[in-house]
Amino acid sequence: MVALPIEDYALIGDTHTGALVGRDGSIDWLCLPRFDSAACFAALLADESRGRWLLTPATDQVTTSRRYRDETLVLETEHTTATGVVRVIDFMTPRRAQARVVRLVEGVRGVVEMRSDLALRFDYGLAVPWLRVGKRLVTAVAGPDAVELRTDAPLDVVTGTVRSSFRVAAGERVSFVMVWHPSFDEAPPKIDPWDALRSTTRFWREWAARCTYQGEWRDAVVRSLITLKALTYRPTGGIVAAPTTSLPEEIGGARNWDYRFCWLRDATFTLYALLQSGYEEEAEAWRTWLLRAVAGDPHDLRLMYGLAGERRIPEMELDWLTGYEGSLPVRIGNDASRQFQLDVYGEVLDLLHQASLEGLRHEPVVWDMELRMLDVLESNWREPDEGIWEVRGGRRHFTHSKVMAWVGVDRAIRDIEFFGFPGPIQRWRALREEIHAEVCREGYDPDLGAFVQSYGSKDLDASVLMIPLLGFLPVTDPRVVGTIRAIQDRLLVGGFVMRYDTGSRVDGLAGTEGAFLPCTCWLADCLSLLGETAEARELFERVLSVRNDVGLLSEEYDHVTGRLVGNFPQAFSHVSLIGTARNLSRGAEGPAQRRTHRAWPRSLPAPIRRARGGGR
Repeated sequence: MVALPIEDYALIGDTHTGALVGRDGSIDWLCLPRFDSAACFAALLADESRGRWLLTPATDQVTTSRRYRDETLVLETEHTTATGVVRVIDFMTPRRAQARVVRLVEGVRGVVEMRSDLALRFDYGLAVPWLRVGKRLVTAVAGPDAVELRTDAPLDVVTGTVRSSFRVAAGERVSFVMVWHPSFDEAPPKIDPWDALRSTTRFWREWAARCTYQGEWRDAVVRSLITLKALTYRPTGGIVAAPTTSLPEEIGGARNWDYRFCWLRDATFTLYALLQSGYEEEAEAWRTWLLRAVAGDPHDLRLMYGLAGERRIPEMELDWLTGYEGSLPVRIGNDASRQFQLDVYGEVLDLLHQASLEGLRHEPVVWDMELRMLDVLESNWREPDEGIWEVRGGRRHFTHSKVMAWVGVDRAIRDIEFFGFPGPIQRWRALREEIHAEVCREGYDPDLGAFVQSYGSKDLDASVLMIPLLGFLPVTDPRVVGTIRAIQDRLLVGGFVMRYDTGSRVDGLAGTEGAFLPCTCWLADCLSLLGETAEARELFERVLSVRNDVGLLSEEYDHVTGRLVGNFPQAFSHVSLIGTARNLSRGAEGPAQRRTHRAWPRSLPAPIRRARGGGR
């Protein structure tokens, strides 16, 4: 058995962790009890011997369709066989304590023979648990981890795997409930799985009902919002970039990273998308998480943190896993956490400014943190950094990073102008002008007629598409128009936008990668600003077309093979989808959003103030 194509997976989750469920009925990835915990199902990065849970008809002749229940994270899969039709309902119960995976089987028509193979392998496939069998009950224990499986089906334990064979006729139902708990604690009480289905459905629908977006592509936007909510870690308010590690940016390649952490950039963009869609509670929770995570010296601001604000995320390779379709190495942890990325300061300051505009109460402690961040920007903006793409080929003076330094100073000035916060506004105005002048002088190549990736470079980079979207220069400025045309000419490949030319080896890595989906959305945004609406909509529709059958996107798309690549599902991609839908949709905003936009200074293109994305 090898893992399915990335687009053949769907996500279920409980706002603590998430599982990937394949079209074939196999859960091939699940980390317990948190997103960043060791996986107990790691077949996604090896084979079934490293853990999975298969629940499927006991025949190879199956036709399968699936969907999420409307505005929920409850997955329904229908299997049609020669003898009948069966429905499998998969979900995790939203929780504050134990993690539960619930799998329900309903007979729809005829009679279907079913099989369940549960192979728990803790510690990323290394630890085979000790199994104890009771009546309709199996307990699996390995070190600190314990899992209890309860079911209506008969159970048989064979060489470390819990198997069930049963038949389901029309109108019959069979349930499986798997719950994790610390092995040194008592197992949690038994639940009614069908009551759990009703309460979980209600949880997600009530949450989705808070969405204020009423424009075009609303179904795609709501699906993306639900996905972003599923990537939040409820106990702390942190948000992971993706629930997976080491899904490759090139099949068979080595650009494989662990995304199960809270990037300030990703979380900032995600919270902006949620905030603009009516989810102030999540924005407040993230801001509180931010204050805890960055407490201390702002000079030591990390670009990413653990779910609870952990600062050390050491990177290592798991040499016993063979990788997704042979893509090695498999990494856990992320050494990029130790990089200096200048743009993060600007993105955080931008989000905090937006939060104030949206009506979140501006606490004095928040402004104090912003003042300390400005001190760092003021003394470090001239330094080279690793940039938005977290290159491993050495620091440079990345144009995007300098633009974001300008954004940070600009938003602090606006906080003083709009809200009367105290600060050295004249000094900051002079600093803002100094940064702006340097970027226009050093980051623009007159021979190319475009802003370039870094000072003195001849390479293009899609991150500079943010220049008009952030209000750094108007989209009609000839330098901006030239940049957009150059990117269309050199980075638009197969209808999608590449981040940059990987052949330049600026990132210090071998191999190549797919087109970056957020960058494709940014180009659509820029074209929309230019008034090229038809071209912008065509580009956006192309992004929508590569979503999988349940509306999910990974980080990148390989237009040659027609496959999603990179970690999945990816917050950046869904954030960008939401933003571009908002930008392109007429009548998308309710009265509250229109009032906010009237408050914007004329120099900023308010409708294009959207969540941004990036990569590693």
